[in-house]
Amino acid sequence: MTQVTERGTPLQTAPRAGRRRRSPAAAACVMGGAVAAGLGLGFLAVLVIVLWISSPYPDSGPGGALHLAAGLWLLAHGTELVRYDTLSGVPAPVGVTPLLLVALPVLLMRRAARLGSGSEGGGEEGGEGVEEVLPAGAVFSAVLCGYLAVGALATVYAAGGPMPADPLSAAWHVPMVAVLAAAGGVWAARGRPEGPLPTWLPGGVRKAVARPRYALALRAGAGGALVLLGGGALLVGVSLAWHGAEAQGSFLALTGVWSGRFAVLLLALALIPNAMVWGAAYGLGPGFALGAGASATPLGFAGSPSLPRFPLLAALPPEGPGTPLTWAAFGVPVVAGLAVGWFAVRRAREVSCGETALTAALGALVCGLLMAGLAAAAAGPMGSRQLAEFGPVWWVVGVAAFAWTLPGVVVAVAVHAWRNRPVALAPGSADAWHDSGVRELRWEALREAAGGLIPDISAPPAPVEAPAPTPPPARVLTVVSAVGPDLTVPQAAPPPSEPLVPPVVGARVLARRKPSA
Repeated sequence: MTQVTERGTPLQTAPRAGRRRRSPAAAACVMGGAVAAGLGLGFLAVLVIVLWISSPYPDSGPGGALHLAAGLWLLAHGTELVRYDTLSGVPAPVGVTPLLLVALPVLLMRRAARLGSGSEGGGEEGGEGVEEVLPAGAVFSAVLCGYLAVGALATVYAAGGPMPADPLSAAWHVPMVAVLAAAGGVWAARGRPEGPLPTWLPGGVRKAVARPRYALALRAGAGGALVLLGGGALLVGVSLAWHGAEAQGSFLALTGVWSGRFAVLLLALALIPNAMVWGAAYGLGPGFALGAGASATPLGFAGSPSLPRFPLLAALPPEGPGTPLTWAAFGVPVVAGLAVGWFAVRRAREVSCGETALTAALGALVCGLLMAGLAAAAAGPMGSRQLAEFGPVWWVVGVAAFAWTLPGVVVAVAVHAWRNRPVALAPGSADAWHDSGVRELRWEALREAAGGLIPDISAPPAPVEAPAPTPPPARVLTVVSAVGPDLTVPQAAPPPSEPLVPPVVGARVLARRKPSA
């Protein structure tokens, strides 16, 4: 606080107890989270408004389009929507989330968290600006608060539209997506640190997690899941090409105007990741449900569901028992098991076969968990009664993925044994050449060709006796006298001094060349 004295000079006093100075950086983080949610809502609102304007038969005003955009934004977080205008009059839930649409809120929230971690707030203290850097926990909480505030408003606003959101579903889906995206953004902004685990965990758990086997298990499990998803995409693409005429007919029969076809195309593109997960579940064996009592597996298509016309649904196999062509889908999890076993092998020789087998088993477990989570996100109800079950069953897909990739343990042990196998010495190999005496003969020939510049390393050098030093001649001192003849007096020479550098035995010293002018 600032008070004024009797002379009119300002007096700096301490702030009152219980009041905290507002942090500009924290306010900026809260605003960043709100802006991230607003950008996602705005993008979907613009898209829906454009489709509404271009539609020749709009069934509602712009308010209905904005309510629908808010519902789609909540659907992008996994929230179930409820459709009331059904033929039976029974409210029908819509819970299949287009996984490509999930990328919109995730990327925006992650970007807001990264910008909040790198922002600097300024304050004035003593007339000088003070930089303020918030800790990771404060940035995470501030960005999350701003995002969830807009999410609550969007839930309330969507309740007045044609497809309101289920409040209980929105209460945990929106915070879950926001928490994961914000945590990833803050962690990336801090340089992806891999610090120690919390101290409240047992010491044995912390030491076990710090071992490199867990990083390899994550890599192996992620590799197996990617192979399964790639195989699922291949199965969907081949089936669409095989049923190309049916897919084209269903696309053209849905609507006759270009705006409606554009909306159907966007929906099909947003559902491509879902189709990849469904294809992976089909290759694993459990397949996916198409309503009550109907399922599609490589062993056959059971049931006769009443499905709506949609291009992706035209790629379903025909009803009846499976054929060798559908049985070929089992090759996808086989390749995934090979990938898990390959990525679980370390290149260090000190790793045992048991450690490699345990790493591969953990990789299979990680692959099963990843596929179970993806199957849960890609499935959901599409209505009531017959369409209450639509998509793969998550826990069955997880168990099947673990069972198919567990044989990767055998692959990992085989690859480990092959890489660490003892090398058999064949005649003519490098080691045999070193042990047969040929090396010494060739080295001797090379030494003789070099003129003795290369020392002989095949045998220890013979001791060279130093020659006896010859006594130096006696020095003669001549004294010249002005009176008499010259007088010569012999004088003994000083004893020779020891050499500073001992003589080098077995080497030849070359004279240094003078630099050319």
